[in-house]
Amino acid sequence: MIPRAVAETGSAPSNKSKLLSRRIDATDTPVIDFTRRMMLKRKDTLSLAQGIVHWSPPPTALERLAARMASEPASMSSYSPNEGLPVLRAALRHKLAVRNHLPHYDVIVTPGCNQAFLNALLSLCDAEDRVVLFRPYYFDHLMTMQMTGSADRVVLGECDPETMRPSLEWLRKVLEGPMPPKMVVIVNPCNPTGVLLTRAELDAISTACAAAGTWLVIDNTYEDFVFAHGGEHYCPAGRHVVHLFSMSKAYGMMGWRIGYVAFPDYEHHNKDVEGELAEALTGPIEDGTVATNGGNGSTGQPASSAPGSAPGALGLAQLKVQDAVCICASQPGQLLALEVLTEDGREYVEGHISNLAANRDLLRGALAPLEPHVVGGEGAIYLWARLPSGCGDDHAVVEWLVQQAGVCVIPGSACGMPGYIRCSYANLPPEKFPAAVARLRAGLEHLAAHGMTDMQQPLP
Repeated sequence: MIPRAVAETGSAPSNKSKLLSRRIDATDTPVIDFTRRMMLKRKDTLSLAQGIVHWSPPPTALERLAARMASEPASMSSYSPNEGLPVLRAALRHKLAVRNHLPHYDVIVTPGCNQAFLNALLSLCDAEDRVVLFRPYYFDHLMTMQMTGSADRVVLGECDPETMRPSLEWLRKVLEGPMPPKMVVIVNPCNPTGVLLTRAELDAISTACAAAGTWLVIDNTYEDFVFAHGGEHYCPAGRHVVHLFSMSKAYGMMGWRIGYVAFPDYEHHNKDVEGELAEALTGPIEDGTVATNGGNGSTGQPASSAPGSAPGALGLAQLKVQDAVCICASQPGQLLALEVLTEDGREYVEGHISNLAANRDLLRGALAPLEPHVVGGEGAIYLWARLPSGCGDDHAVVEWLVQQAGVCVIPGSACGMPGYIRCSYANLPPEKFPAAVARLRAGLEHLAAHGMTDMQQPLP
């Protein structure tokens, strides 16, 4: 209930009766809100900030969905099962087995990958549990930790200062210590750096987590964006490994909000995918890893024959979170996801993604004034760069770039590293991208030579 003084006067209460929770007070303001406010100050600003793609879903998929929505309006407006439509979950389980080599994983469909992360965090960790985020981190992961009351339990992992690759030596030391973290979070390919981890690196991280009895949660949002020569996107498997995925980026489904959690289900043969039989129980974690829907997609009830199944098992635990927060992903969004998971959908996506390599090279050229302190480009849609000496206030630099150069990027402090910037090379269409990178280069050349002073030159 709103206090009477506020209802009558419309003014904020005094500090003695603060309305906001301490959790929300401790949560960072979304950096995208900051960049949008900056861009409002200059209407012709070109954005290299938000991590989105410039294309929409495949037109044929949209047409098929439109026809279905017109013919089935009532069902399109209803709830789906909490865990997602069975037909979509079957398609995703098939994709996991064939493309990601995860045949013993089940799926819960979520309204975007951020919801998938929230499901995993609330299902696996209590507020007092320590969680590793490698710095620079994805800002929404930290915000989720903050708003769930776990901000002071975040352990910031070390990355190599030159390559921005997670330090396995640091991680092993922490995991072998007296208070090992409950969860380690990895984004691969990395948001914000664009670094792609190798199979050997991921296996080493997974092995270290398994030995410590620690959950490994891997955010695979950018799995389709691999540009490194000979590179691959790889998913380690294990009873302690949870994978998060998104339909937003590759398929241009940002506003449709479809993601999914892939969690280990070694107790049940995946009936949707021909292949290996269920393996014997192995691994350091014995409780809370059993799927609760038996792998068949509908009931959400504990599988009575599964060793260790319980109301707190991972599948049912996620359904509790999902039902309380959002109930389910939208039916139209789920059906669109099903429509794009086709051979022609893959061809459409791969055509757009392949064109981004040229964008990456253009952006790398624009960042030349910051070399040799530029990393990324191996995967995802980002380059990460250190600003010149004296530019520790990266928010001020971003505002200056908008005002003087007409281009916007993300300040590194949003990812835990002041004095850096994150630049995206996927969010502008081909006709606008060259002008944006030309503006960025002009701004950075001026910044390196003259600091944040008036540029006094026409924009490209």
